[in-house]
Amino acid sequence: MTFQMITTTRRGFLQGAGLVIGIAVAPKAFAASVAQGVPAGGGSGLPQMNAFVKVGTDDTVTILSKHIEFGQGPFTGLATLVAEELDADWNQMRAVHSPADDKVYANLMFGMQGTGGSTAIANSYEQYRTAGATARAMLVAAAAEEWGVPAAEITVEKGRIRHAASGKESGFGALADKAAQQTPPTDPKLKDPKDFVLIGKDLPKLDTAEKSNGKAIYTLDVLADDMLFAVVAHADHFGATVKSFDDGEARKVQGVVDVKQVPQGVAVYADNTFAALKGRAALTVEWDLSKAETRSSSELEADFAKMVAEKGIDAVNKGDVGKAFSEPGVQSLEAEIVFPFLAHAPMEPLDAAFVMGDDGVLDVYTGAQFPGGDHMAAAQVLGLDASKVRLNTQLAGGSFGRRAQFGSPYMQEAAEVYKASGGKRPLKHMWTREDDIRGGFYRPMYLHRMKGAIDADGKVVAWDQTIVGQSIMGKASTELDDSSVEGAHTLPYAIGNLRVISHNVALTIPPLWWRSVGHTHTGFAVETFVDELLQKVGKDPVEGRLAMLTNEPRHTGTLKRVAEMADWGSAVPVGRERGVAVVKSFGTYVSQIVEVSRDEGGFPRVHKVWCAVDCGQPINPNVIAAQMEGGVGYGLGAVLFDEVTLGEGGKIVQSNFHDYRSIRINEMPHVEVAVIASTEKPTGVGEPGVPPIGPATANAWRRLTGTPVRRLPIVPGGVS
Repeated sequence: MTFQMITTTRRGFLQGAGLVIGIAVAPKAFAASVAQGVPAGGGSGLPQMNAFVKVGTDDTVTILSKHIEFGQGPFTGLATLVAEELDADWNQMRAVHSPADDKVYANLMFGMQGTGGSTAIANSYEQYRTAGATARAMLVAAAAEEWGVPAAEITVEKGRIRHAASGKESGFGALADKAAQQTPPTDPKLKDPKDFVLIGKDLPKLDTAEKSNGKAIYTLDVLADDMLFAVVAHADHFGATVKSFDDGEARKVQGVVDVKQVPQGVAVYADNTFAALKGRAALTVEWDLSKAETRSSSELEADFAKMVAEKGIDAVNKGDVGKAFSEPGVQSLEAEIVFPFLAHAPMEPLDAAFVMGDDGVLDVYTGAQFPGGDHMAAAQVLGLDASKVRLNTQLAGGSFGRRAQFGSPYMQEAAEVYKASGGKRPLKHMWTREDDIRGGFYRPMYLHRMKGAIDADGKVVAWDQTIVGQSIMGKASTELDDSSVEGAHTLPYAIGNLRVISHNVALTIPPLWWRSVGHTHTGFAVETFVDELLQKVGKDPVEGRLAMLTNEPRHTGTLKRVAEMADWGSAVPVGRERGVAVVKSFGTYVSQIVEVSRDEGGFPRVHKVWCAVDCGQPINPNVIAAQMEGGVGYGLGAVLFDEVTLGEGGKIVQSNFHDYRSIRINEMPHVEVAVIASTEKPTGVGEPGVPPIGPATANAWRRLTGTPVRRLPIVPGGVS
């Protein structure tokens, strides 16, 4: 696909004929957003007019998604919200990415444009429904004016506008231009959920067909005449810098155009990707390790263990934990659990394209999770006014948090590479899988020290937990980072004596949120430890949990449902065991039960997974189920196989899927998902399917083998 075709598609969309809806979000939408945790001024900073919907003269309805589509379903979910209130037919719905604009397209929970934290639907629920209702009202007003009939007598159903008394009927397209001239209502009435036609129904995803037939456009597909391709040589140690380099052999590679040092390493420019990679391989770079991390993973772990005895930060400290351990008749348990660094390893590594537009504005194409940040980073590095840079968000092949970086360091690197080239030719900057897995921004390494006490009735009377690891938010050693302890300091279980302590570790290894953030490790630690405590006094894992979830009806609801699905308590096939876990993350409640056996190599083989999810009002159960299934696969691969390790001297060990591998298709278990009906406000599903799969698997494995999992991954070396 040529660059010209791409720009015509995106710009033509914004300039084409039809009705582009500008809406004023109703005050009640802002109130609901604030109730969900918008920072002060986050919602009120939006201007009165926000373009979210276009009604084309061909009857198509295209929504502008303020959230990036990288497989988690916002194109489909947001279009469903609009279509419901617009009374459109699903077949006429389309979706594209919105322009980058932190004010117009702000995430109402962030106060800036961005996708993350499973917030896409949660923050847009009323906003995009209001957009659809506004479009409907304007179309009806246009029809009333055109036909000379009262608007109250007009009905809309499945994309058709009708006036029964006169027999007049129209599609949206014929009235689109006239509708564009109507005054938008300030507070259009939204449907009562009992009247929903599309919300809550299984609808096919809007982006599936083009992703299947190859028509979908990713950054890799953005090409231009005379384009340069660039890759950067990075150090094998975090914190290392270029001391010197020899590019003599690299310049001999046919197709290599230039070699330049940039702040992040050494960039090789070529006429094609192969030449750029071959040229990079021929470079000789001497690295300055004076400020680099030179400790191995085992040395870091030892240092983490020493910190447990030091004074930390109280995340929660209620009751009298010390006294509770000495109560008569209680049994105690201690554990230390180690979690490795984890890379995100999305299918599509990071990339960006820079092409000067015909209007003198530099077009930057990338899969932007936070478009405003990437836009400003590119402009600042290039020394351009922000108005001279246009950020075009592309479809992306996954992220899991990888594209949501503080300060947009990847875009900074890409812009530095483009700047060093002189900007005379369009440029594609690319990372390989090796660059990505060895590039840092990992889920941090953590160490949990656990101590608990349980009485004969199965009541946990004391819980003492210390968590050591990097602060993703960059907090000082005396400041609590909630993302380090989320899911641990707010236990759903009724435990009167609870203490959770956090230690922030400063490392040169850049940390980042990884799909489900703190719940990746706290969910595992909490759910495996509580399972062991219950087993210690002979309590059933499901019944024991239910007894402690006295004031948690939604936790209880998912746990009971998943137990029904798996027929918990029935006979399990010989050689297999089952484990359970329940974790709330990002406002969504998920319970999972797994069935595990021992494979030929003596390691866990997960055969079946039952999953019950309560995410409030379901928008599209098909998408919800897909996200739960994807979360199971992603989380299971990580808990079984994945770790990034620093070897002797701090050198990164892993590099690609051969030694940092995903779960393979023949290893994917059968997954059955139940979406619980709810009238609560919708919450996210992109991340919450991940946390329970690890502890549920570990619990089944412990019951099968008698050995608890104290270190991840479960499979030594991560490969089997």
